[in-house]
Amino acid sequence: MDSIDNDIWQRLRLAELILLGGSAGSFGPIFRIVKALPASYSRSILIILHRGKNNFSEIENLFGSNCRISVSEVADKEKVLAANVYIAPANYHTLFETDKTFALDVSEQVWYSKPSIDVTFQSASDVYGDKCVAVLFSGANKDGADGLLKLRSKGALTIAQELTDAEMPVMPKAAIDINAAEFILTSDQILKLLCNSG
Repeated sequence: MDSIDNDIWQRLRLAELILLGGSAGSFGPIFRIVKALPASYSRSILIILHRGKNNFSEIENLFGSNCRISVSEVADKEKVLAANVYIAPANYHTLFETDKTFALDVSEQVWYSKPSIDVTFQSASDVYGDKCVAVLFSGANKDGADGLLKLRSKGALTIAQELTDAEMPVMPKAAIDINAAEFILTSDQILKLLCNSG
């Protein structure tokens, strides 16, 4: 972690919400992070993964049985609580209300996806601003790049997965190309950063 600016640690300590977004090739790195979270972890984490719109998913059970803090799928109007991992459900866009509750939206797909990472990132930027950290992992389309840029414009800490470390680099590259990512880190660096900051 010596290569990371010390400022990143100070800003991370102020964060209330961690957003982890990705598509193809992102499940492995995100799963490793969730599995490594200490029982004392105190922040809210929301995972936004592209998921098949008609496929039943065991993602919640897999994450939940390998995590030391609470894991659940987002429910509409649910309060965003500290020390919880939330997973954006399939067939909905996950948004945030100003009172820091979740809202599920059934509007059209964005980047052929529902949930869309862009939609969630943009909503989080309006509600959490600089009290948010967002990471964009591997994926095969450009979803998340514009949302990450909006988060950065609001002072959020924004990170993209290092391209040579990503199984599908299209998604993080799209963010890097528009200067949306303040830091470009490997999945190992991201894991150490997030799991040692709780």
